[in-house]
Amino acid sequence: MRLVSTRTDKKDKVKRVNLSTALLNPSSSYGGLYAPMKLPKINAKMWQEFCELSYEKLAINIISLFKFDIDEASFKKALKRYKNFDRPNTPVEFKKLDKNLYINELYHGPTRAFKDMALQPFGEILSALAQKRGEKYLIMCATSGDTGPATLQTFADAKNIKAVCLYPDKGTSEVQRLQMVCMQGENLKVFGIKGDFDDAQRALKTLLASRNFKTQLAENHFKLSAANSVNFGRILFQIIYHAYAYARLLKLGKLGKNDTFDVIVPSGNFGNALGAYYAKKMGAKINKIKIVSNANNILTELFTNGIYDMRGKTLIKTISPAMDILLSSNVERLLFDKFGAIRTKELMDELNKNKFYKLNKDELEALKSDFKADFCTDKECENYIKFWAKKGAAIDPHTATCLKMVEQSRINVITSTAHWVKFTPSMMKACDIKVKGGEKDALKKMSEILNDKVPNTINALFDAPVLHPEVIEQNAIENKILEWIKI
Repeated sequence: MRLVSTRTDKKDKVKRVNLSTALLNPSSSYGGLYAPMKLPKINAKMWQEFCELSYEKLAINIISLFKFDIDEASFKKALKRYKNFDRPNTPVEFKKLDKNLYINELYHGPTRAFKDMALQPFGEILSALAQKRGEKYLIMCATSGDTGPATLQTFADAKNIKAVCLYPDKGTSEVQRLQMVCMQGENLKVFGIKGDFDDAQRALKTLLASRNFKTQLAENHFKLSAANSVNFGRILFQIIYHAYAYARLLKLGKLGKNDTFDVIVPSGNFGNALGAYYAKKMGAKINKIKIVSNANNILTELFTNGIYDMRGKTLIKTISPAMDILLSSNVERLLFDKFGAIRTKELMDELNKNKFYKLNKDELEALKSDFKADFCTDKECENYIKFWAKKGAAIDPHTATCLKMVEQSRINVITSTAHWVKFTPSMMKACDIKVKGGEKDALKKMSEILNDKVPNTINALFDAPVLHPEVIEQNAIENKILEWIKI
């Protein structure tokens, strides 16, 4: 299977690329992304077989259906990275939370966030490709808090790779910031930037498309790629855990072969929701994919009214910082799948030019056939955290937003994206708990209340040396990166 650009002009011929090309060079024509034109199908008999498989074997079976140009042995080796998770044979923990309510815990990896699910195997494959080709790559990522630590961790000391992470200064939790600025690895560099996540992501996309930047990198014998979900390699691995949720429900006898369930996703950059959409198209019996936003509820307007409107909007800081995003990159892949590359280019050009686009009535109905959307205020989120904490369930401020869209008459699977330990001050506030001392003391207190151990890797952050202290202006990003590459 090959991938194509999400944007094209009427006069263009469709250009198809292999997965390996899209991984190493994630920007496509007209500033678009790479996406599949079609997806493989999983029939009922295959699902029954998948029910009996471990997560790792399920993943390799699904990936093999795509028939990509990367060999199966490479994917198998990449999936071995899951051995670094809490339970080596079960990287995802699927639990029942209440009647008709299940939670898909995706945060049991090295950096305690769902980004490890994709970035651990992704990092292995990208480094192997670079070595195989005898090339060196600069891997860039922009983060709202979770992609950064996961990217740095997967590429630390990787051969033929240097990695740069951009994060918004004062736009992440303290634990997220410490995970980045204390990360060890001579091939790693972290910059805080003065701005928000949208500014960091805009800078990333600008550099990915910049001929001048790529030329200067080439002079230093480096090529350019990205670890954000603009890279389809990330999305590929995000399909798997939604398929796993369906397989688990079948295994548990909670669904008949024609029964459906809903997936609820706390959404920022839309990669998680897109993975669910692809899983549905491949055959997982997902009825609705429910998109929950925080106060930055631009996606609620899109899926409710067909309008993507950034005019006059500024980013609002919330207690769910990884969702503090206005420009959700992966919506573009959904538009492409629904309406084609020519229409997607028209819509994205309109958004780039006027910070606005509007779908027609038929287009909006096409989105509504698969999606519902709502948003959750910080106060509502805090109430959910407090309610479930009293019942012995530790739910972080991102996952908690999903509770807004639970329908008790249907089976719901919440996509749980982060461990609560990354957001202790918000957890303390929600539970009306005060403690003397700093965040480390708060972590200890909260862990006692929730009866949930704080990982040693998190506790160690508070005594670790800060290796990446720089906070820079946005216009300094390119020069700072090039200065570091030359060292």
